[in-house]
Amino acid sequence: MLSGLFGKKKLTEDTMANIFVNTILDSVESTFADIATNIAVDPEFVTQPQIDPTDSDKFLMIVVAGNFNYFSRYFSTLEENALKSRIVQKFGTVFGLSFDDMKNIISDYQDLIYRVNHPSKNTLYGMSKAVFFKYKLGQYQDDYFAQLNAPNPLFLKRMDGIMENYIWNWNTFLEKNKYSFQSI
Repeated sequence: MLSGLFGKKKLTEDTMANIFVNTILDSVESTFADIATNIAVDPEFVTQPQIDPTDSDKFLMIVVAGNFNYFSRYFSTLEENALKSRIVQKFGTVFGLSFDDMKNIISDYQDLIYRVNHPSKNTLYGMSKAVFFKYKLGQYQDDYFAQLNAPNPLFLKRMDGIMENYIWNWNTFLEKNKYSFQSI
């Protein structure tokens, strides 16, 4: 309400990166046990997948990599690169990794999303497929899909619904905040 009186809050890419990293970490950490349960009880699996409710790192990296694919819709190339660099730096700090190591991990996950989803360009669908492959869920499906090592489309549809909750809503964020690009 007060932001309407005083205008949008002006944020730097460092502040935006902090908000992004902390929000993504918190949301994945607080919900992954439920996601693991949802996958375990999905009716498309003939045997129940055993996903450790604390094994959220792969899911987190899928969420980060998938979100990175949306940045170009909202930022110029220069702004996008600066913001991504800050985010990579902050995730590296969280995980005790160098900038280059963290950047390579995220890049590997972006490549995975692209590869499992090719030729489609639907990032959300690619994120759902990446969850399927990273958690090796093919072995729990009926024989037909298990032999194909392809996710059942019904499972993917439900996974898409879950993954939608992890796509950063830049429209709303940028409506409430003004981005102030700071050259590094």
